[in-house]
Amino acid sequence: MTPTTAPRFPGAVIRAGAANRAQDVLAIQRRLNQLGCGPVPEDGVYGTPTVDGVSLFQARSVDRNGHALEVDGRVGPMTWESLFGQAAVQAVTEAPSPLLKAFLAVASAEVGVMEVPPGSNRGPKVDEYIKSAGLDPSQGSFAWCACFVYWCCKQAAVQLGRANPAIRTAGVNELWRRANSSGIKVVTGASAIDNPELVLPGQVFTFKTSATTGHTGIVEAVHGGLLTTIEGNTNDGGSREGVGVFRRKARKIGQINLGFIEYA
Repeated sequence: MTPTTAPRFPGAVIRAGAANRAQDVLAIQRRLNQLGCGPVPEDGVYGTPTVDGVSLFQARSVDRNGHALEVDGRVGPMTWESLFGQAAVQAVTEAPSPLLKAFLAVASAEVGVMEVPPGSNRGPKVDEYIKSAGLDPSQGSFAWCACFVYWCCKQAAVQLGRANPAIRTAGVNELWRRANSSGIKVVTGASAIDNPELVLPGQVFTFKTSATTGHTGIVEAVHGGLLTTIEGNTNDGGSREGVGVFRRKARKIGQINLGFIEYA
């Protein structure tokens, strides 16, 4: 059973203790009761009965890719979409500036570039990426995801006849640290989880895997809480030490534990 009219996701996560709009909470409560995840009082108040009903729904449901929802009692875009259907969460595919549009076009054209040989962190095009970040690929084996991002932004800037605003580094954690100290627009991972509408095509995502390692790539589109991304030094499974440039459709906003960088 689907609702007659799919209400649009309001842009921010609906949760206990937040300044939720009563109309959004009421829509959730009615839908939970329709789906047998109640009884939940239809009073527009996001209290314990609603949290419990949402948690029950999440435990029974999957996202658009068939993956289990996180059971947290909060209604973000992925839970909202599962409640009300895909039409209830608008996909964002348009980059907000000419530079970011060119950035994405350059990155898209690189999808399919592979290391030669696989697993070597080398190859004619991979060497270009690494050199652009100021490293000599013949002097070691370098992770190159951040190099790929820098190279793509550099090519886009050249096309537009402007200076490259991207931070020149091969280190993901260093990239995030410098972005936060240089006045570049950033969206922290925590802010993106609470307000998914802050994440836009053309932004650079960053997440850390340890105190010294991480992974980065470019957001191509946002589908609620799911991202389509273009990434270097990865593979179909999303490894940070992969073998080429891939387009991926499985990253979640909630997995980005550092945040997003927007080169204006």
